Amino acid sequence: MKMSLRILLSLAALSPLAANAADYDPPIFVEEAPEFVPVEVGNGWYLRGDVGYIFSSNVGGVDYSIYDPAVPSYSAASFSSSELDPDFSWGGGFGYRFTDFLRADATVEGYRAGFSGSTTSDETCPGLADDDTTCRSSNSSEVSAIGVMANGYVDLGTYVGFTPYVGAGIGYSLVRWQNLDDTTYCVDGGADTCASLLPVGSTSHSGEDGWHLTYALMAGFAYDINKNLKLDVGYKYRSIDGGDMFGWDGDFGSGVNGNLDTHEVKLGLRYELW
Repeated sequence: MKMSLRILLSLAALSPLAANAADYDPPIFVEEAPEFVPVEVGNGWYLRGDVGYIFSSNVGGVDYSIYDPAVPSYSAASFSSSELDPDFSWGGGFGYRFTDFLRADATVEGYRAGFSGSTTSDETCPGLADDDTTCRSSNSSEVSAIGVMANGYVDLGTYVGFTPYVGAGIGYSLVRWQNLDDTTYCVDGGADTCASLLPVGSTSHSGEDGWHLTYALMAGFAYDINKNLKLDVGYKYRSIDGGDMFGWDGDFGSGVNGNLDTHEVKLGLRYELW
């Protein structure tokens, strides 16, 4: 009996320790894995495409040389009139947005245009004995310009989806002139020798081509169609440095055109690669 009592007392004394041992639960430390952040490969880049309508243009005049048999030598002369008649332009490229306010792009752009001009001369009309007759000529050609441009823009903040901007660009344009066709007419100086104003001769002068420095100024606004797609409406002034226009041919020497200046309105899309 005494032995059983001792055993019970011993078990009672040990029970708190057993309970404490059973309740012991050491903390488990689990090291947190770093948060996964996807890399945005296309962040900041965009593609663009534009079409434009050229509503005003200027060829800046045409200078040429002409043979003067009285000297005899070539002398400088200028077209009496010169007009450039473009209609539509095009462009495309890619760009990068550095901040919410600054972006830049590289573009390839171009247009075609018709050229018409006229010249006058105090020389007697060829083939006519009447000293009162003089000559005038009508000239026509066509030019194409394809430019490679680097452009920078400042976006002026976004307001209810509209983002106004201003920009400027610089680059080079390949200017290709087609042959210049020249038709000469007799101008009556008082007699009736050439009253009908029929053409008395025609020639064709080979066109020239070359790369010319080009700069541009832009302004407009973009409208957010959705998160990635923007509608771009703007104005662009472009100036291509003048250069060789047509080559030497007989009495009509080589010609040089002035700057090719255009004013246009443009409509385009920009797709941002987010």
